[in-house]
Amino acid sequence: MAMKMKKMSMKKAAMKKATMKSMKKMKMKSIKGSKRQVFSGSKAKTSSGLTKSDFVRNKRGKVVSKKKSAASKKRNGAAFAKRGNALKQARKDLGIKGFCPCGGKTSQGRALAARINEILGN
Repeated sequence: MAMKMKKMSMKKAAMKKATMKSMKKMKMKSIKGSKRQVFSGSKAKTSSGLTKSDFVRNKRGKVVSKKKSAASKKRNGAAFAKRGNALKQARKDLGIKGFCPCGGKTSQGRALAARINEILGN
């Protein structure tokens, strides 16, 4: 009789162990691509606590921080524009059409780099 009781109690313990709570959906994400997942809406926050409103897509389509993107544009935007305009002018002056790397081993590329530096005053 004692053996029967012991078996019953073991069976009940096993039954209790089997019933587990379901896992809750994670609100935060801390793996690669988490910014993209938050931006698309499948997760609420990144591990650092950024939400969808803190992100924006850059011109390449990558999800980046809105604040960092704005700071970078403010810091480097004018310099990039100046160099781009100088490159256009130098290509026009030298009569270069098509692909030509700026600098490098070719004489044309070196002439282009030198002309850009002249225009920028470096």
